[in-house]
Amino acid sequence: MQYQWFVAGSGFFDWVLLSIALFAISGKLGWKKRWMAWIPGLRIYCLGDSVGMSREGMYCGIMDFLFVDSVIANFLLKGEARVGTLGYLIHLVLFIFLFIYRLRIYMQILKLFNLSKSWIILWLIANWLPLFIIGVGKKYQPDKAMLLEVTGKAEGEKGTEPALTASLNECVPYTDEGLSIHLKERNVTDFGKTHTLLRDVALNIPPKSLVLLLGGSGAGKTTLINAVIGYEQADAKILLNGVDVYEDYESVKHKIGFVPQKNLIRGQDTVINTVGDAAEMRLPTSVSKEKREQIIKEDMDLLGLTSGQDGLVSKKSGGQLRRICIAMELVTDPALFILDEPDSGLDGVISREIFSKLRQIADEGRIVIVITHTPDRVIDLFDKVIVLAKDSGKTGRLAFYGSPEEAKEFFGKGSMEQIVMSVNSKEEGGEGRADELVEKYRALVASKKGGQAS
Repeated sequence: MQYQWFVAGSGFFDWVLLSIALFAISGKLGWKKRWMAWIPGLRIYCLGDSVGMSREGMYCGIMDFLFVDSVIANFLLKGEARVGTLGYLIHLVLFIFLFIYRLRIYMQILKLFNLSKSWIILWLIANWLPLFIIGVGKKYQPDKAMLLEVTGKAEGEKGTEPALTASLNECVPYTDEGLSIHLKERNVTDFGKTHTLLRDVALNIPPKSLVLLLGGSGAGKTTLINAVIGYEQADAKILLNGVDVYEDYESVKHKIGFVPQKNLIRGQDTVINTVGDAAEMRLPTSVSKEKREQIIKEDMDLLGLTSGQDGLVSKKSGGQLRRICIAMELVTDPALFILDEPDSGLDGVISREIFSKLRQIADEGRIVIVITHTPDRVIDLFDKVIVLAKDSGKTGRLAFYGSPEEAKEFFGKGSMEQIVMSVNSKEEGGEGRADELVEKYRALVASKKGGQAS
């Protein structure tokens, strides 16, 4: 019984000291609600979140709460051997995991305060001690720039929002012809924290357009595509030939084709059977067998697959596999056709063949949007370019929409690769001009609207 009182007492004493230490350092880390330093579980989550480690903070916070509970449970069990042993084992496992996750968070704190790793020795002596010293010591101050960087709260956290210029959604009108995209925001919640992935994207794409979608890592290319096709809905209005994609998804989803980066096809089947099965599954039952076979033949001819249609898919080259994937989506005669890196892993000649086929598909009246990391070798085939950029708030924004030649003039660059580098951050080897160019494009669109109004 004395041992249980000792465990409970030491646990309570440790809780008090750690809470005091967290309260002391919370002011320097910008906690808005410093009283959370006294709440088991929540206090460790707040600590992790305030240094840009929300996920670690969440895991550690849960275990911190369970760790306190296990101490209390051990006291209440009053020495019952079987249950007590289980309680000690649970206590030990939680302690080990708590130790690992706390170590990661504390290493981040030392980095933010420009302190040596030797401070970990103090933490091993008493986990509250280094936090208390850093919290009360006036000479210990965090690197503000680094703190803003890791927490995603760079100055002007909302990026280039909104200055004196109207948003793109206010400047770009809706259209019933082609694809009309008006996206206000696309948010996600991760461990209770809301992140804006994409904001203020508005543009209209006419039919018979082959469109290049550009942007660096994290700029929102996939997020935009998923929002447009209705896979992950955003705060947006997407019209495809006047039909609202979100409100009438069941009727419009058959008019959207999407070819992912990876080839999702069976290798041990013939080309004609693979495309035929796709047509049978995806075309409405009202389409007759004769009509379905005609559609398959036309698509196979267009993509140059007819001559080898009886061969196994597994025996085909990389370029042929990409064309098979395109044919499987094309059988539904989509009005909007989106492809993620259709030329991935292909040489220049084969890549040109693929994009020439996409040019033909667009010329038949469709809108074709393509993501590719090697656009310059086929840029002459494109009608439009969409450039997304990650602003200072780490949110994807529209930095440009127009023809390839207009894009080169707007950015003052001679290639699409140089354009992407201009909006990429300096940490990614770019020029770090995202905010500047996002605002420049928004001002350009607003001025055009003003000119039309006058």
